[in-house]
Amino acid sequence: MATKILDTNSIKGASESTSGAAKKPSTSSKVNEDGKEDSNLHKFFVSALKDIYYAENAIIEALDKMQEAATTEELKDAFEDHQLQTKKHVSRLEKVFKLLDETPEKKECEAIKGIIKEGEEVIKSTEDGSMTRDAALIIAAQKVEHYEIATYGGLVQLALTMGHDKAADLLEKTLQEEEDTDYNLTEIAENYINFDAEQED
Repeated sequence: MATKILDTNSIKGASESTSGAAKKPSTSSKVNEDGKEDSNLHKFFVSALKDIYYAENAIIEALDKMQEAATTEELKDAFEDHQLQTKKHVSRLEKVFKLLDETPEKKECEAIKGIIKEGEEVIKSTEDGSMTRDAALIIAAQKVEHYEIATYGGLVQLALTMGHDKAADLLEKTLQEEEDTDYNLTEIAENYINFDAEQED
């Protein structure tokens, strides 16, 4: 009986050893910076990069209109700074495409189109020169920021999962800047705009 138990255990051990060996290739199937990957996840990652590449370019144009429509100098300056920053984000994305040996391409982003359209409606529906318009513009701008934060946060994790460490670092820098911009907009609203907007008829 003891011999049978030992045989069973040795068979079990051999089975575990074999299954462990079978798992190794999937663990080591990460991609180097200069390698290409045809997995579905990689294809999705590249597609998402094209999506946010379109979005960033669209945001550059939208910020022109938002800056022009803003009332306070603080908000005008914030939109101008964010536009310059967004141009850097576009340049960073182009570096990420290069690391992946992909051509930078724009994929039409319905989400950002909708958010930008909402921002345009805010301008039409608020009084020119009012603090209420500025308060509404900040909310519209933060909706853009939150979309970008969600997107870049996900892209960073995907890049790390697939071993694209340099790409992850670039995307992480942009993510941090988007979070800083969102915080700064809140500060402007609280310190310069919301109280005065509440006093308007």
